Amino acid sequence: MVCIIREIQKKDNLEIEKIIRSCLREFGADHEGTAWSDPDLGRFSEIYCTEEDKYWVAENEYGTIVGGAGIGKLEDGICELQKMYCLPEVRGTGVAHQLMEKALKHASKYYCKCYLETLENMKAAQKFYEKYGFIRIQKPLVETAHYACEVRYLKKFNKKESG
Repeated sequence: MVCIIREIQKKDNLEIEKIIRSCLREFGADHEGTAWSDPDLGRFSEIYCTEEDKYWVAENEYGTIVGGAGIGKLEDGICELQKMYCLPEVRGTGVAHQLMEKALKHASKYYCKCYLETLENMKAAQKFYEKYGFIRIQKPLVETAHYACEVRYLKKFNKKESG
């Protein structure tokens, strides 16, 4: 399935929030310590609006949002792959690959490393991240509000670290 991958717009905020909440419910993550309790969940067009930090949505041929992914700064040289979720009906169709490729290409321009947190029961997502060169790490790289996410990954980009 080929989708249009584009930067989020204000009109998309509610729809992507619904998708994220639906996916979190599906995996039993509709509680504190996950993206569920993120106060910015419905404000992505406002939050991801810098040159470095972006959020993209995948829009199908009917103009329906079916997924999204973001890159957000954690600290100098390190970003986080944030809130990457796709509806069940588009999983396995290549939509997540399109989102990941867009996000990582963008992140590699501004950052040396990309971090992510996920849940242990999201096995397919873990395999997906590993396909893109993410290596599982034992401890959090930084403290985030997602303390319930017990699985962490890090990807280094092929560039010299600054500082």
